[in-house]
Amino acid sequence: MSNVLPLRWWQRLGLRGRSAVIGIPTLWLLVFFLLPFLIVLKISVSEMENVTFKDLVTYADGVLQFSLRLGSYVFIAQDDLYFLTYLRSLKYAAVTTLLCLGIGYPFAYFMARAKSTVQPALVMLVMLPFWTSFLLRVYAWKGLLGDGGLIANFIIGIGLDQLLASTGLIATPGKLMNTPFSLVLGMTYTYLPFMILPLYANLSKMDLRLLEAAADLGSTPWTAFWKVTVPLSKAGIIAGSMLVFIPCVGEFVIPELLGGPETLMIGRVLWDEFFSNNDWPMASAVAVVMILLIIVPLALFNRYQAEAQEGVK
Repeated sequence: MSNVLPLRWWQRLGLRGRSAVIGIPTLWLLVFFLLPFLIVLKISVSEMENVTFKDLVTYADGVLQFSLRLGSYVFIAQDDLYFLTYLRSLKYAAVTTLLCLGIGYPFAYFMARAKSTVQPALVMLVMLPFWTSFLLRVYAWKGLLGDGGLIANFIIGIGLDQLLASTGLIATPGKLMNTPFSLVLGMTYTYLPFMILPLYANLSKMDLRLLEAAADLGSTPWTAFWKVTVPLSKAGIIAGSMLVFIPCVGEFVIPELLGGPETLMIGRVLWDEFFSNNDWPMASAVAVVMILLIIVPLALFNRYQAEAQEGVK
């Protein structure tokens, strides 16, 4: 006779609810990420004929054949242009992430410590740029940084362009557009809210009694900030960094409008392969490599985080 008691109806309902909570996001990822990725992967190893692609698996006269075209991946590995473009994309994405963190953390900290009646207004101010088209906001920087632009005149007037030229961010003094400076400035401005909001959500939930305890134990405000506040905001820092870094790697609009030849990023290469060269297998191979450059480190990091949490338990 079995000792297992039958589940009651509310227990079965709870199990179904948990399954739905897990299953719906999983289904969403399968349909809107994994399936498109597999389609792009298939195109990257297919042979293109005019506007169609050959089948990867064929069966004729009792012979089953698999045909995978890896020439695009071999070409990417051999051509320095793609390697340098990937490296440049990762570099600009990392610099933008660090700038957003350096600017966004103090702002989020101020928002979290502000009066509760003021915090909704501050959050609205952070989200206010989203009320305007992304393209219009980026295009406005062309006028601000171009010859005679308001910000360009201010930077030149205080002599900051000389410093930027000495560091290599701009080619010549007085020329701010189509430089690494204009590219990084545009991406930092655009993605700054994606850093501030996760940090604010994390910092606003922090228990301030921990800071009082640190002060009672003799810690200075600066020491308490680095040893209490920053470690407790680690989740917000990681979330904000991922929200900024990942879209910056494949950014196309900002480098196209604000960047120059020396700021060629992988998004522009994808555009050229798809629409200028009309080489879909090559473009798909470039996209697959870019996705792997982002997904593999994220998977390794998540695994490290899971192991660290298990170690703490």
